[in-house]
Amino acid sequence: MAVDDKHISYRIYLVAVFIFVMAIAIVVKLTNIQWVQGDHYRQLAKQRTVRNFVIPANKGNIYSADGSLLATSIPNYEIRFDAKAPKTETFEKYVKALSDSLATVLDRPGGYYEQELRKARQNKNRYYLIARNLSYTDYVKIKGFPLFNLGAFKGGIIIEQETVRKHPIGKIAERTIGYDRIDPATGVEVGKGIEWAFKSYLNGKDGKILKQKIAKGQWKPIRDINEVDPVDGYDVISTIDVFIQDIAHHALLKQLTDYEADHGCVVVMETETGNVKAISNLGRAEDGSYYETTNYAIAESHEPGSTFKLVDLMAILEDKVADTSTVFDTHGGLVKYYGRSVRDSHNGGYGKVSLARGFELSSNTVMAQAVYDNYKSNPSKFVNHIRNWGLDKTLGLHFAGEGRPIIPHPGDKRWSGISLPWMAFGYEVSVTPMQTLAFYNSVANNGVMVRPQFVSEIKEWNRTIKKFDTEVINPKVCSPETIKKIKAVLLNVVKKGTGSKLYSKDFSMAGKTGTAQMNYGGKEGKSALYYASSFVGYFPADHPKYSCIVVVHKPNTSKNNYYGADVAGPVFKRIAQKIFTDAPSTNKIKTLDVKIAKQEDSYKNYETLENKKFKQIPDLKGMPGMDAIALLENLGLKVKVNGVGKVKKQSLQAGQNISKNATIVLELS
Repeated sequence: MAVDDKHISYRIYLVAVFIFVMAIAIVVKLTNIQWVQGDHYRQLAKQRTVRNFVIPANKGNIYSADGSLLATSIPNYEIRFDAKAPKTETFEKYVKALSDSLATVLDRPGGYYEQELRKARQNKNRYYLIARNLSYTDYVKIKGFPLFNLGAFKGGIIIEQETVRKHPIGKIAERTIGYDRIDPATGVEVGKGIEWAFKSYLNGKDGKILKQKIAKGQWKPIRDINEVDPVDGYDVISTIDVFIQDIAHHALLKQLTDYEADHGCVVVMETETGNVKAISNLGRAEDGSYYETTNYAIAESHEPGSTFKLVDLMAILEDKVADTSTVFDTHGGLVKYYGRSVRDSHNGGYGKVSLARGFELSSNTVMAQAVYDNYKSNPSKFVNHIRNWGLDKTLGLHFAGEGRPIIPHPGDKRWSGISLPWMAFGYEVSVTPMQTLAFYNSVANNGVMVRPQFVSEIKEWNRTIKKFDTEVINPKVCSPETIKKIKAVLLNVVKKGTGSKLYSKDFSMAGKTGTAQMNYGGKEGKSALYYASSFVGYFPADHPKYSCIVVVHKPNTSKNNYYGADVAGPVFKRIAQKIFTDAPSTNKIKTLDVKIAKQEDSYKNYETLENKKFKQIPDLKGMPGMDAIALLENLGLKVKVNGVGKVKKQSLQAGQNISKNATIVLELS
């Protein structure tokens, strides 16, 4: 054999061996895939073609105390068509009638949908879009049209639903109502306010539906019935009163605007129960407008200033180390402790005055002396009063993010020689507005401190699932004798003290002004200094029904002044007067159960609206705003709303023919 022939033979042998080895490798790999990893790959293939999708449960509504809707979920529907599903004879039998019906409801020219449906069938489109953002009424109509009424398999109809969360009263109390959503950036569930705190009740349980992947990454339901049906969430009945909330919001907004302030908050609480009837938190945007941002009333812990002087008075009277008639010398409005000065806002001081008068005039020198002289040998005794009243702890509210109070104690790193006198006029301590309000409310409530509440009840339609009763934090903060004396002094603050500008002989209020210099210890120096003006108290003074706190941060000092009586006090007075002069008659307010039943009919039992079949604009006067919105949107109208409450006026008069996509403006009371 020639040498060349031998080389060729070797090459052939090598190629044959290589092919043999490759064949063995392929067989081994196929065997491994088929038998060892077969289940994994079969499952993977199934997941890529068939998958369970979540059906979000209908979220419960949030209601105000009087039955008005604060948050609700409005369903939007999308309808598509699987053009391959119907048999040819079925499609041809119904396509003309279906097309004509769709053109009527969706406002398209005649023949449009027949052409589009035939094109979709010709192209074997299994996910042709019919319409999106449909109301329930239109969805029910389309679902009942010829061909579509045969269902998904025979008629090819594909129905998808999503819900949109809406706040019928707009931005008012938006931060307290809150939200619960998935952060698109992180995929983590985030939330605030009632929506977040009570999500376990509101959210219900999601369902599941099996879908099959079709062309272009689209998914189609495999069967008409769900794998798991969703369970609707419960309704949450809040303590918020829409009427009082509206008053508080606009009173605060006006004052913030007038004083070009940075931010502020107001809380109105029912004295006996602790039910929060109104809460507004407004921060200033770059364009000068105000909107609900941080929940300052709950989250912002800061030095309160003179409103903290109630602590001094209560401790002193309880320990009987001094009385309201005990006289103190203001020393020309200046006293010193360890080389640091305590000054009165009034130049020259007030001469010699009683403890009660010093409190009424908010004298720093009187209150500092009263505390320091009586507790300097045993400062723990004074601080322990504060701890016993619970002012060193959070209130334990349902909401996340409650600001933590700071109350120094002898032996702490922050304690120094000036701590005791400085605490006497509201510095070196830190509390939130809500914590301050709870303490003042205990005086109004004859010594009983109650926890602020934002939710009164959980309901499933008209069935009560859970009630939130009044929670007592401290059944007796001090003796009845001390309460009586404090009430008299707080009344005199308004009658003849720092709050005298608020006095009205026709309406009694009691409370305390506060003006705190903020950030005086900051690294930025004097340029960062600003004032926080506050007023806290209760009304009517003789039989307290409500307590209230107003705090305004960083008012423009060029606007008259920055004192609590001038900046925060008018908000308090406006709220108190309007509540008792403009409050709606109770005989005009239906019971909560009846209101909830009506509104549930509007938002959960949509067949009620469908059966009405309005052809003309209905008379909406007296209807709750959210009921009117739902009805009009389901009639194909665009709705704009001004105000909150019930419908007072409507721009399109009752009896007019309905023009699809027309805009109607509702004015609510």
